[in-house]
Amino acid sequence: MENLILYTSSDLAKITNHRSGEIKFGEKMLTVPKNVNASSFLQECEAKYVLFGIPEDIGVRANLGRPGTHSAWESMLKSIANIQHNRFCKGNRILILGQLDVAKEMKKADEYDYQILENRLELSKLVVKIDKEVTHIICSIVKAGKIPIIIGGGHNNAYGNIKGTALAKGKSINAINFDAHSDFRILEGRHSGNGFSYAYEEGFLKKYFIFGLHESYTSKSVLDMIKKIDFRVKYNTYDSMKISMEKSFAEEMYVAMNHIKSDFFGLEIDLDALPNVASSAMTISGFSVEEVRHFIHYFGKSQNAAYLHICEGAPDLAEPKNSHLVGKLIAYLVTDFIKANYIEV
Repeated sequence: MENLILYTSSDLAKITNHRSGEIKFGEKMLTVPKNVNASSFLQECEAKYVLFGIPEDIGVRANLGRPGTHSAWESMLKSIANIQHNRFCKGNRILILGQLDVAKEMKKADEYDYQILENRLELSKLVVKIDKEVTHIICSIVKAGKIPIIIGGGHNNAYGNIKGTALAKGKSINAINFDAHSDFRILEGRHSGNGFSYAYEEGFLKKYFIFGLHESYTSKSVLDMIKKIDFRVKYNTYDSMKISMEKSFAEEMYVAMNHIKSDFFGLEIDLDALPNVASSAMTISGFSVEEVRHFIHYFGKSQNAAYLHICEGAPDLAEPKNSHLVGKLIAYLVTDFIKANYIEV
């Protein structure tokens, strides 16, 4: 884990607002102690959930999206550190491992104009480098018997999450993606729009369900591709549940669960699916915050839930006075997952 920047107890103390008579998550969450091997500590620590950040937006740029997703990790940390530690959810269930060191890649990415095709191909090469590091770290966390909670970054990181988990489990895994987009586009070089198709093509992704596709933003070629492999890749649309009302949200969650529940699965949440949340492909029409929270609770309850990935949030794209709200939203989603998934031993 040489490309991992460990989060320290002093880092945590700086962002925790202490208040008399209260106990905050920042006072209870674990960090890797100084001079202790991170891999060894992963094996030994009491925390079941491991927070890991990927502060990049290179995959987003390679996909012609708006940069800004690199800022979600830091924003989320400031929010989760100040959640109340109580009987509903306890901070010591979480180890803050740290963030991937992508400083060199981000600096290199600034040299490229992502509007130019040749430059996007160079960005894709940087994404491949990040893929390798994400795969290694996720594999290490899962092998240690922990559940990674990954905060992106772009949705390109789904590839490393899936591959790392599959390698640790010794078999391909399933995934469900709460998203306005399929991210199952052609294999044209790595970017945020094809993490799942690459994982599928390489045998790490077995079954895949896309929950809430926006009909107006899904190409005919992607729909045709999915139709050919619909025994393994299925979807529903936002429009069918919330506009024409042909399907119900609750029933569709049941359908999706039946598709993926037989094996370990990754739980992928793209904040582009929520209206007016600052993100790389911000929308004005989508599911509510309450619906995504319920979604995470529903799928998080399964003991086959192998990881949670929350991505595409971009606090840097929010209005300055409210830029903290993206981090606060992510902190809600993280604790919703833990509350649903955690079992007292």
